[in-house]
Amino acid sequence: MFPFPFTQSTHTEVSAIPKMFHFTLKLGLHLVNPILKCFKFLLMNTEVFIHPTAVIDAGAQVGAGTRIWHFCHVMPEAIIGERCNLGQNVFIDNGVIIGNGVKIQNNVSVYNGVVVEDDAFLGPSVVFTNVINPRSFMERKSEFKQTRVGSGATLGANATIVCGVQIGAYALVGAGAVVTKNVKPFALVYGNPARQRGWVSKAGHRLVFDPSGKSTCPGDGSTYVLKDEIVEQTL
Repeated sequence: MFPFPFTQSTHTEVSAIPKMFHFTLKLGLHLVNPILKCFKFLLMNTEVFIHPTAVIDAGAQVGAGTRIWHFCHVMPEAIIGERCNLGQNVFIDNGVIIGNGVKIQNNVSVYNGVVVEDDAFLGPSVVFTNVINPRSFMERKSEFKQTRVGSGATLGANATIVCGVQIGAYALVGAGAVVTKNVKPFALVYGNPARQRGWVSKAGHRLVFDPSGKSTCPGDGSTYVLKDEIVEQTL
């Protein structure tokens, strides 16, 4: 069902709040509604945390262990995996798929057509797009381009990802970068437009390759090989 492999075990589909909870207290609906929003998740999946100010539309799927914080909005056709963390003021559009263990920092809008694979990190105020040439007076929803963020990749704060690009697994995109083309797995890119400046390990440390094309991560000792401008982890 999913376009990339991540373990799907416990997803909660939001449904209408049972009629028994549709009551009007003397305190007023403006006080009751936040409580009801909590109930509709807590009654179905006690492992999911939804802040009372968040809006989770009926039909959205949220995996066990996920935490959704202040003022977030998740649309009805969004899929969010397990053990994710959505910071304040995050928007997840219809058609978006978020894998397991993804961290999305404050003020990120993830638009229709974006796929975020397991364990990716989206820094504060990362920007996604889904139309390459938008006009306010022209409808182009049929032209949405898919953007994919690979497993374990990191997008730094305020990075802009132009639609249609693929960010490779464990790549690291520097803060403020404007990504206009595909990024290779384990690549380090930054600048405007973003250009590749080197390679990083799975742990996020910079890799320096010897003449034979081998490198060891200074952080965890894992080893890598560079061949034909492609990096692979060997141990």
